[in-house]
Amino acid sequence: MNLKGKRILITQADAFMGPVLCEVLAEHGAKVIADTRPLIAPEAPAAAIAAAGTIDVLVANLAFPAPQTEATAASEQEWRDTFAALVDPLPRLCKAALPAMIARRAGKILIMGSASALRGSRRLTTYSAARGAQLAYVQALGVEVATHNVQVNAIAQNFVDNPTYFPPEVQANPKFQERLKHEVPLGRLVSAREDAEFAAYLCSDAADCFVGQVFPVSGGWAAR
Repeated sequence: MNLKGKRILITQADAFMGPVLCEVLAEHGAKVIADTRPLIAPEAPAAAIAAAGTIDVLVANLAFPAPQTEATAASEQEWRDTFAALVDPLPRLCKAALPAMIARRAGKILIMGSASALRGSRRLTTYSAARGAQLAYVQALGVEVATHNVQVNAIAQNFVDNPTYFPPEVQANPKFQERLKHEVPLGRLVSAREDAEFAAYLCSDAADCFVGQVFPVSGGWAAR
């Protein structure tokens, strides 16, 4: 899992899995470019890629608070805002990063996604649909660029410790602790570092054989 010398761009590096990814990937020898700019504007993803210079790996870490609305009450604006934050930046990032990777015949793109796309949950139709679009894009793109020796994969996570979706006040709630016992076979949150170490592996040359794969990291929740 040696990342020495690899230049890795992490988007929204101050949210979701960004902080721990920056820490762990750097520990494995990577030169981490931590980009914190908003990516909703159509030109922002390409600007982030351009500002980073040559990169070996793009980690598309996209975060947005999950709306918890019944499907019949979800507004058009909720749908558009969620897709604008989680879906629209992804092809723009990849379109900007891929030409150089294809020309070098080397590169990786890793999406930090959600297992909510793999298992239904009440009141999460909008969020799950957006996260599902991410994973479908990864699967298709991964197959498309594999012949250029570029690997595109995703981590689909849930019940992983992170400040965006499981802040301390949520974790301290007795109802949430009870939920962990009943819904997550692991019986606890996956630690942020456990998730980031797996991400580091997928960013390394040791993971060259994976193409368009979606890897659930959810303490067994997604498998139930």
